[in-house]
Amino acid sequence: MTVVPNRETPPELFDVAEFFADPVFSGASISPDGTRIAYLAPRYGRTNVWVRGITDEHEDAVCVTHDDRRGIKTYYWTDDSRRLLYLQDTDGNEDWHLYRVDPDAPDGPAVDLTPMPPGSRVFAVEPAKSFPGSVFAWMNRRPLFVDLFRIDVATGETTPHLERPAPTDTFLVDRAGAAAFYIAQADDGAHEFYAVDRDTGDKRLVHRLGGPEHPVGVLPALVTPDGTGLLLGSYQDSDDLRLVRIDRETGAETVVAAVDGHSLCTMGMTPGLPPSLFLSERTGAVIAARFVGDRPRIEILDPHFAEVHAALATLSDGVLHTVSSDATEQRWVVSFIHDRDPGATWFYDHSTGASRLLFRPYPHLVPDALAPMTPVEFPARDGLGLHAFLTLPVGVAPEKLPLVLLVHGGPWLHDTWGYGPAVQFLANRGYAVLQVNFRGSSGYGRRHLTAAVGEFAGKMHDDLIDAADWAVARGYADPDRIAIAGGSYGGYAALVGVTVTPDYFAAAVDYVGISDLANFMRTLPPFVRAAMANNWYRYVGDPADPAQEADILARSPITMVDRIRTPLLVAQGANDVRVVQQESDNIVAPLRERGVPVEYLVADDEGHGFENPENQVRLFRAIERHFAEYLGGRRTVESPSQGE
Repeated sequence: MTVVPNRETPPELFDVAEFFADPVFSGASISPDGTRIAYLAPRYGRTNVWVRGITDEHEDAVCVTHDDRRGIKTYYWTDDSRRLLYLQDTDGNEDWHLYRVDPDAPDGPAVDLTPMPPGSRVFAVEPAKSFPGSVFAWMNRRPLFVDLFRIDVATGETTPHLERPAPTDTFLVDRAGAAAFYIAQADDGAHEFYAVDRDTGDKRLVHRLGGPEHPVGVLPALVTPDGTGLLLGSYQDSDDLRLVRIDRETGAETVVAAVDGHSLCTMGMTPGLPPSLFLSERTGAVIAARFVGDRPRIEILDPHFAEVHAALATLSDGVLHTVSSDATEQRWVVSFIHDRDPGATWFYDHSTGASRLLFRPYPHLVPDALAPMTPVEFPARDGLGLHAFLTLPVGVAPEKLPLVLLVHGGPWLHDTWGYGPAVQFLANRGYAVLQVNFRGSSGYGRRHLTAAVGEFAGKMHDDLIDAADWAVARGYADPDRIAIAGGSYGGYAALVGVTVTPDYFAAAVDYVGISDLANFMRTLPPFVRAAMANNWYRYVGDPADPAQEADILARSPITMVDRIRTPLLVAQGANDVRVVQQESDNIVAPLRERGVPVEYLVADDEGHGFENPENQVRLFRAIERHFAEYLGGRRTVESPSQGE
């Protein structure tokens, strides 16, 4: 049992596994017919899908999947509530397949509905409303082309539905499954939206959006339920991203949701992250939109959901995270974002007003023992406003603390208010944690985003140093005990930190990070390279151009590796298809030759980030040792079996 600390004294040291073991419960959703709840819970040493009646407890539930290798994170109910579908890859290689299981025959084997050769994968799954018993799946059976297929759930029969004519182009389909809009990328990188004639297939340009302010594509982008319009994330004449409707016939623009000074959140298009838009289960219409702020801000767009949301808001002082409703939108399963209470999940019946707590993912973590996350702002050295989140350890005077500068990935993502196991783990060990949304981060406007063009290892790095300097100037951080850590782009930023500013950091952690930007771009999967015009090529350069390649290499830590003298921890998944293992190997080898302190963890059963809990625990035990040695934070005493 966790002892709630006095705010004047540090809390007990949680074991690493208490933060990084799989959650006891997570990912709940209600069946369309409103009779059953599915969720994720451990079995066979991994997260699996369980199903129970809406009034039942976990003791009454049935485990309907049997994964003992990787764990399941993403699943779907079929429209008839009879079956469940889930996605799974192999050891982090991201070759996702779609599997079918039957909750009424839970001991039966899962059926792979998408047998494909290595290198092909399922990218997304959508309901096929006009084809009962089927789903749509976006897959690259043609290696360079992500096409739309229709899959009969019962038989697995797969039928090509729409094929992309070019790797950079795609379709948006309406609720009948017809191609309503065609999206093409112009030579200048702009996104062009064409209305598709349902009878002839002819295309007519109705809208055009610029490129670099949409580095990962125009998000969100979907057809209105009646098929007469297009919903897009657009800046229009503003610095803030808005939700805009484009009329199919006239091209006229209508603002659907906008908040002055705040941008529409685009991260919800990434599986596992909070949704950008909440859609009606009954009509498919947008019922709410998420905007970026000190705390995420939910804008309600539907009268019925306004009533539901008012009731849900009484259940938690957090922010709505995920929602799932039955087909009548009377029964709901919802979870909340909170900085100290991860993912509390509730059942709510709007017809009766009754509600009950279903579960907390980590019931052993008492919120009062965890550290609050505080939004802060300060200017970069060139005057650009920076938004960040500061987490200070509980029960410790906030003065001259060891500081971990924790850098998010992407870089076209952003840190946001909410529970983070790595943040809470570090705070529990006595570190102040600063997460800054440096230029290039999404969510803070067009100017902030595009200020990163040409600034890898330049002003993007300056922003991180300016953030740490701010923490020192405010008295929070000890200038001699600052570390930098991050994953993916954050790992690249950590390597830049110890090469561009080799005397600034006392320790660093590079987690699946990029060391050679040119090699990184060349080794990305082929279907990714077709869509790089507005992100890596625009923001960094094209390595196929010798002059640009020279600049790319000058911004790559591998060309400055001889400057590294900061103690470094490197972690890498052997099956990473985004940042290949060579990126880490090439940093570690010369450091070992020079005798620079470097610890290297390679997980043979992981890809771009560690998912399996034993690998997470191994990683953060190493981080705990690393920072304790070089920053002087708290650490637990490991048994021989825990040491590496």
